[in-house]
Amino acid sequence: MSEVIEKKFDLEDRLIDFAVLIVEISESLNNSKAGNHIAGQLVRSGISPALNYGEAQSAESRNDFIHKLKILLKELRETLVALKIIKRVSLTNKIEIVDKGIIECNELISIFVTSVGTAKKNINKRK
Repeated sequence: MSEVIEKKFDLEDRLIDFAVLIVEISESLNNSKAGNHIAGQLVRSGISPALNYGEAQSAESRNDFIHKLKILLKELRETLVALKIIKRVSLTNKIEIVDKGIIECNELISIFVTSVGTAKKNINKRK
């Protein structure tokens, strides 16, 4: 039980685990024009949130932090669309890991939408 709670709150590890899942999904895609194209796009957008989170942790200001989280959110949303396309076109026979990716991506989007909102509120409180 504590392992689940720990995972829920360690966002860096959670984003790294998500990036690993994205690599697994991309490696499972059909070796076709569409499969190869979306695999490359998926790897770029799906790994980026973990890297951007590291940058956000070193933000130079609260506005910089918010900006970096917004970039992270854009990448997560792009990844979500790619995962939905993969599922609809059946570009892999491992749909269960695509479904897992969709669920996790939606949860991460929710977390970071809330984080951006909280950070914006905190800026407004200081004014």
